[in-house]
Amino acid sequence: MQVERIAPILTVRDVAAAVAEHASVLGMRVVMDMGWIAFLADDAGRQIGLMTSDATAPVNPDVSVFVDDVEAAYAAANAAGVEIVHPLSYEDWGVRRFFYRDSSGRVINVGTHALRPE
Repeated sequence: MQVERIAPILTVRDVAAAVAEHASVLGMRVVMDMGWIAFLADDAGRQIGLMTSDATAPVNPDVSVFVDDVEAAYAAANAAGVEIVHPLSYEDWGVRRFFYRDSSGRVINVGTHALRPE
């Protein structure tokens, strides 16, 4: 399994306002905006996420880690005995992901791009 990208996710009150503020200050552009979550990126691919409340999970993640093999990451998380706070699942926006809570209480979103099988 290889990590493909890591991006912090900030919980905000208003995604649109936060996007405008961070885009203006950091010079980043919107690469994904679903209303409740948006990601900004620079030309080198560095990203930051802004979220009000996760639409399908019980908690907001603190960071998003995309990997090339989310099933292997899920197996590793279970083998490590970490708390899974959102099970491995397909999301309607084209990702397969799970969340775990680390020993410091942070919630880590681990995912990959994947469409739900027909």
